[in-house]
Amino acid sequence: MFPTHRPRRLRGTETIRRMVRETTLSPDDFIYPLFVTYGRDVKKPIRSMPGCYQQSVDNIVRTAKEIFSLGIPGVILFGIPEHKDEIGSEAFSPEGVVQQSIKAIKDSVPELMVITDVCMCEYTSHGHCGIVKDGEVLNDPTLELLQKEAVSHAYAGADMVAPSDMMDGRVKAIREALDREGFTNIPIMSYAAKYASAFYGPFREAAESAPQFGDRRSYQMDPPNRREALKEVALDIEEGADIVMVKPALAYLDVISDVKNMFDVPVAAYNVSGEYSLVKAAAELGWIDHDRIMMEILISIKRAGADIILTYFAPEAAKILQG
Repeated sequence: MFPTHRPRRLRGTETIRRMVRETTLSPDDFIYPLFVTYGRDVKKPIRSMPGCYQQSVDNIVRTAKEIFSLGIPGVILFGIPEHKDEIGSEAFSPEGVVQQSIKAIKDSVPELMVITDVCMCEYTSHGHCGIVKDGEVLNDPTLELLQKEAVSHAYAGADMVAPSDMMDGRVKAIREALDREGFTNIPIMSYAAKYASAFYGPFREAAESAPQFGDRRSYQMDPPNRREALKEVALDIEEGADIVMVKPALAYLDVISDVKNMFDVPVAAYNVSGEYSLVKAAAELGWIDHDRIMMEILISIKRAGADIILTYFAPEAAKILQG
């Protein structure tokens, strides 16, 4: 006797598959990362991230316009300064490349949400995410620099700040600094569960932020730890985070799901550079179907529970979704 219930009935055509689809993607789900550098008319390809560039402010504005035209609601900016020093002073300079980009984008595309990465690693000569003394990254003195950086972004016109440093207490410190300066309406998207991952390699070329000694395992999370992520997220929410992020995304889908199920706040996930570059390299060799793999990865991140996906695939995925 044949079964009464036949799940294949709801898979027979694309139309019915669309009708019963449990998870959907939209350009509204994406944030596109951009790397801004000094100079003019600069659009330097990032060797390990095909299709991504270091761009000067004038070209960043052109890209921002394109991103907005694709229905993508926001970008996140990472800065590559002309000069680096021990405390990353260009991170909070009013004339820094990120501050200039914020102003230029908001003047040109005011409806586009401009989010800024708040961290020191791109700006310090040693490549670590905070103040270094005797080979140790100091937590509490770094908070003062992060406060200055976040406030400088707010004064330039940023719509949201996103601290990625993983210093203890930085969300509270940044919230207090923003509120003190009158920026009570600026949300914080915290990199709440950021792991010390090998998937960041291409990004460190893109942002020129590789540490000059040691690694970041003393402040970024240990990849085997799952429950610890919930503790980190809870602390950031308690300190005032409006959105929490899990980074990376693809190797940490279980963590995204845990965070979504445990907390009633928007959850972001960062589909990081290594995840992007693996797809690009395999597609270039003809081993995979680029677009199908790209969309399957993005839908898996959404299905795991992410409300927002930071991804270098955003423009390509948005074009497919727009038909």
